[in-house]
Amino acid sequence: MNIHEYQAKEILKGYGVRIQEGIVADNPEKAAEAAKQLHAETGTDWYVVKAQIHAGGRGKGKVKETDSNGVVLAKSLDEVAPKAEKILGGTLVTHQTGPEGKLVNKVLIAQDVYYPGESEPKEYYLSILLDRATGCNVIMASTEGGMDIEEVAESTPEKIVKEWIDPAVGLQGFQARKVAFGLGLEGNAFKEMVKFIFSLYAAYEGTDSSMFEINPVLKTSDNKILAVDAKVNLDDNALYRHKDLAELRDLSEEDPLEVEAGKAGLNYVKLDGNVGCMVNGAGLAMATMDIIKLSGGDPANFLDVGGGANAKTVEAGFRIILKDPNVKAILINIFGGIVRCDRVANGVVEAYKNIGEINVPIIVRLQGTNAEEGAKIIEESGLKVSSAIVLKDAAERVKEVLA
Repeated sequence: MNIHEYQAKEILKGYGVRIQEGIVADNPEKAAEAAKQLHAETGTDWYVVKAQIHAGGRGKGKVKETDSNGVVLAKSLDEVAPKAEKILGGTLVTHQTGPEGKLVNKVLIAQDVYYPGESEPKEYYLSILLDRATGCNVIMASTEGGMDIEEVAESTPEKIVKEWIDPAVGLQGFQARKVAFGLGLEGNAFKEMVKFIFSLYAAYEGTDSSMFEINPVLKTSDNKILAVDAKVNLDDNALYRHKDLAELRDLSEEDPLEVEAGKAGLNYVKLDGNVGCMVNGAGLAMATMDIIKLSGGDPANFLDVGGGANAKTVEAGFRIILKDPNVKAILINIFGGIVRCDRVANGVVEAYKNIGEINVPIIVRLQGTNAEEGAKIIEESGLKVSSAIVLKDAAERVKEVLA
């Protein structure tokens, strides 16, 4: 589960990570009040107005309606409200949102931390995530803060420092120091970075997160280390242990069909193709998408109805798939192990009748327990539904209806 920058920073602050302080607002007037409060608390005279969406590249992104960047600097209190107004309610397009962009409902009014001092501010990159190949957590760091890490990895991979942490042992002092040394830090900035890494790792583990990415981490002109931005992905499977974090979910940032599928107990991911597919089991879903590609089509979604498919879940799956205007055919591929094929067939027929007129061809492939009985139910239903038992036959029928 992704969360907003301002939410991520509050989590970090709770674990002792120094952050760029800020206050969230959802209208220009509240943005101005937030700036006044921030001035009173931190003494800052310049403010950063930051769009809050679940996507990176906000500083380079553009708001369609006003051509404003997603992150702008306000050099006085009077500039905060007008600059916030150009972002709030607009559609921000970045390299991560795609051309459709994302609606900005909130902005973060943050303190300016690039103040003059004894040395030049310097930006770094730091992230913690799980390396599934090794079964270890890995800290990734780079002196090229503010840039996309993919670009750094491609053009200057030698500038990326990696340190693997055994979860059973935890982060050791020499490892945090190794990362700080790898970034070329010394003196108080070095000590600050070591402390920062330990606090960040504690937050990563304490929240059961899949990823913590701080880009940039800033060494200020007086050698303090703080998080200027924060991108956090929480592990959905662990949210039952963190009900307070589960409440941070922003449904407006997620695909409406995926939200609807989640409420129905379905695993759904929207894709860009023209063949909707409904299966039971993730492995079978991957195989089904391969078959669709081989038949000349493109999968429009990943939809797993689970092992206990019934009329209710099948109907919910139908309704979600049919809301995608790109769908030209639907392939239902069920392996009857836990669930009987005749039960699924009855569910398909019942769902078809409840939904009413369906204008796209439907191919149902049933295999396993009571597969023949299920196929008979489909064939005798009088509905515009084709049945298949062999996967190759199902693929051929998809090919026929797309021709």
